Amino acid sequence: MAAPQGWRQAVTTLLELKSLDKRFGGLYVTRAVSFALHAGDRMALIGPNGAGKTTLVNQISGVLAADTGEIWLRGNDVTRMSQAQRVRAGLARTFQITTLAPHFAVQRQIELALFEREGLTGGMWRSVDAYPSLQEEAQEILSRFGLRAHAAVATEDLAYGDQRLIEMALALALRPKVLLLDEPMAGVPKGDGKHLLAALDALPRDLAVLIIEHDMDLVFRFANRIVVLAEGAVLADGSPEQIRCDPKVRAAYLGN
Repeated sequence: MAAPQGWRQAVTTLLELKSLDKRFGGLYVTRAVSFALHAGDRMALIGPNGAGKTTLVNQISGVLAADTGEIWLRGNDVTRMSQAQRVRAGLARTFQITTLAPHFAVQRQIELALFEREGLTGGMWRSVDAYPSLQEEAQEILSRFGLRAHAAVATEDLAYGDQRLIEMALALALRPKVLLLDEPMAGVPKGDGKHLLAALDALPRDLAVLIIEHDMDLVFRFANRIVVLAEGAVLADGSPEQIRCDPKVRAAYLGN
């Protein structure tokens, strides 16, 4: 899928937020949030419930419009772009609650994501057999996430942990440059978590990843940088060790 006309590729910063504000009535949900992600970054966004984490990701992905501030993706201002335009420009996300088509087989959903990426959805009346390279890519993606055995199974018949893996597989099928993961471990039984951890470890190394997560073991294992939100504003931004030792973060969120 081609990037928007005039898109500039030679940039090192993949995602940059500049003073993002969002209010609901008189309540600031995000307040002057600024940070940047580069290729290969593994950033965790943490903070108390109600800190504005999901609202911020919704602004980045285009679900919500920022009241003020700017969002730059790969060197271009996407603040007023639609969700679909941001996806085409290299941004993908998963949601806190799964948004899969419950009656569709797993491989079919992967194939649909590939059709969308390649701009082929207008020709969906053609059999997928007409696109053997996409069939092969879908099977490769299923294998990468350990889902090959579930290829013909409807998602509603799978365990919740497998459904979270499918969401991540769908996002990766779009070949994003920036991936936003909203609580990928939410609702996943402890015994199924190892599959998600393996999938996180196997993400492309040049992909910039921002993850919202309350599991601090996962955060400190996965992230090379952590941003802490409190009352909608950035409380701290640094390495895992800096965040672990920050007295403001301990008082507001981590405890002793």
